[in-house]
Order: sequence, then structure tokens, then C-alpha cells
Amino acid sequence: MIDPYEMLGVSREADGVAIKSAYRKRAKTVHPDAGGDVDAFGKLTASYELLSDPVRRKVYDDTGYDPELADTKDLQGLMILETLVNEIILDEREPGSFDPVAAMRRKLTDKIVNARFHILEMERHRARIRNHIDRIGRKPNTDVLGRMLKSRCVAIDDAIGKAETEIGNIEQAYGMLDGYSYEVEVIEIKTAAE
Repeated sequence: MIDPYEMLGVSREADGVAIKSAYRKRAKTVHPDAGGDVDAFGKLTASYELLSDPVRRKVYDDTGYDPELADTKDLQGLMILETLVNEIILDEREPGSFDPVAAMRRKLTDKIVNARFHILEMERHRARIRNHIDRIGRKPNTDVLGRMLKSRCVAIDDAIGKAETEIGNIEQAYGMLDGYSYEVEVIEIKTAAE
């Protein structure tokens, strides 16, 4: 995630005039016509646009995220966390009686374990298919069965790639929970002897 304040070199309390001035000053050095980098100029402009829009700036200040400045992995992680936050909201237990942050971490860990297990299963299937390909006699001129089996291997490779990407997204979401804790109320249980 790009920090627009850092990108422009202004404080979080900077007003519109200071933001505009900082943008113009930096734009002179990073603009592509002045020998600057197109990507750097794009990030600078996006930062300026965010801080110039009061609504987007407030959302960024409150959450630390802006869709236009976020890395795609951050956005994928946010989407995963969004579903878990919805589960917390719908949980009927009394706030403070359980740790929703720990529950989110457990669910993310379970998702990673399940995805890795799924990848192992797909790798076993792919190995069996390749073994069949090596053993099957080929029909002269056309190899319909061989092509069908090879296409299944390609489909499995694609599915494995998607599962690995999903694991990366889940790990990103897990990392976004770093630094969070939750205070659970300690309830004292009185025994019959008391």
C-alpha cells in the first residue's frame, strides 16, 4: 500500500494548499517529460487525488486503505477479511465472551491447510494421469486419448496455480491481522463451597 502522505512528503494534518504545493514540487522531478518515471508519476498523481478528495481521504485515514493505491494482493486480502468480519457481526455471542481476532486467524489457517491438501490431491491425480500417458499405446496418425489426458494435466496445472494464488491471498489477509488483539472478559466461576 502506498502511503500518500509519504509519497507527497506532507504531514497527516496538511491542508489542501500544502498538499497541492507538495504535489507540484514533486511533479516537477518525477514527471516523465522531465525525465521521471511514468509509474512514479502515476503513484504521485494518485496520492494527490486521494488527499484532495475529502471523502476518500477520510476513508484512507480511518482504514489505511484506498482501492486505487492498494496492491492487488492487499485488495484480495481485504475481500477475504470482509467475509470473516461479516461472520463476526452475525455471531450472536456477547462481545467480550470470545476472541473474534483469534477466530479469524484459525479460519484463515484452516483455509490454508485445506488449500494445501487440495493441491496435494491434484498433484497425485496429475501424476496418475502422466503415468497413464506413459503406458498407453498410441494409435497411429491420431492420439485422441493422449491429447485428452494431456489436456487434463493442463487443467490440473491451472487449478494448482489458482490454489497457490488463493493461499497467497489468504496469507496476505492473515498478515493484515498482525498487531491486533482482543480483550476477552474473564468470568469468575463460583463453586458451591463459596
